[in-house]
Amino acid sequence: MLLNASGCLDALVAPDVARQLDGFVTKTITPLPREGNAPPRIAETAYGMLNAIGLANPGRERFLSDTLPRLRELDLPLWISVGGFCAADYADTCARLHDVEAIELNLSCPNVDEAADSAAEIVAACRAATPLRLFGKLSAAHPDVAEVARAVAAAGADGLSLINTLRGLALDPGTLQPVLARGVGGLSGPSLKPVALAAVHACHAATGLPIVGMGGITTAQDVVEFLACGAQHVALGTVLFADPDAPLRIREALAVVQADDGPLAERLREVRANALA
Repeated sequence: MLLNASGCLDALVAPDVARQLDGFVTKTITPLPREGNAPPRIAETAYGMLNAIGLANPGRERFLSDTLPRLRELDLPLWISVGGFCAADYADTCARLHDVEAIELNLSCPNVDEAADSAAEIVAACRAATPLRLFGKLSAAHPDVAEVARAVAAAGADGLSLINTLRGLALDPGTLQPVLARGVGGLSGPSLKPVALAAVHACHAATGLPIVGMGGITTAQDVVEFLACGAQHVALGTVLFADPDAPLRIREALAVVQADDGPLAERLREVRANALA
């Protein structure tokens, strides 16, 4: 399944891009509206993009009454990204969601203060609140992301999303002051790929849960490498800003790979078979 990374695509603004995907992942929704961090909050670097958006979103009530009905009109499987600042925040939102493909629990945003409860406590609360599939979105910034993966699996997660952005800093060359108003931001783009592959590989070995792999994916080769490390699905992030037709381009390239008889094609067939099992 080819998805977008949360926050990297507005399906209501670019529905034709969203329809190139197998499912759409929303921006993270919190109980109350959030304006996010002060600008500037996006910076391009030679190594990727830094963002410090800060979970800007209309809040749960407006999302449920206005945004979600319009997203349903796209006739795409919807993954709802849920955030908060304690386990109850997450669980209350999960309890209000129905008839969606899955819920992605944003357990690792680098641009806001972390929730007081642990990732496992949040997942457990959400598991008690909804029968929907729960995917925990984790960060490789943790010294042992596989340990966190095991904990959220034990708490009832149905899958994992790996990885979230990593905290980084960019300086203005003239002033040597941080470019972003918040100072640090979340780094995304190609430089994340080796870190993401390591996290997917470790968490697949630790849990065996379905994994949405993301982090620096720009080509069909990248997709196959994530699948080889244990991902069942992949999500496109920063590439969508520069190349909105990337889903179509990658899908066409994957079709060529699958028509071959090499190891890449074999891995694609294995993943497809496991997804259908």
